[in-house]
Amino acid sequence: MTAHSQIATRFKVGARVRIADRSALGHCRTPWYLRGRIGEIVEVHGAYHDPERLAYHKPGLPLQVLYKVRFLQSDLWPGYHGPATDHLEADIYEYWLEPTL
Repeated sequence: MTAHSQIATRFKVGARVRIADRSALGHCRTPWYLRGRIGEIVEVHGAYHDPERLAYHKPGLPLQVLYKVRFLQSDLWPGYHGPATDHLEADIYEYWLEPTL
């Protein structure tokens, strides 16, 4: 991992992002139920070797920025009846994130 001050990030804490809605062949770290959903960046973890490449015995380079993204439960699950503040947090790599309009 590299230090936060040394990595170029595409998104900042507080940014609203959409998870790319694309299929993935083979190993994938992004849950299907988050694809196409909008969440908010709540933390930048740093840069790490790409696990989707490591899974196939590649070096996992270039390093990929990993974010913690928060989603409201009511945005993920139709008919969710829990408290409006209930949320789910997931660690998502930058190449799965798209800016919202």
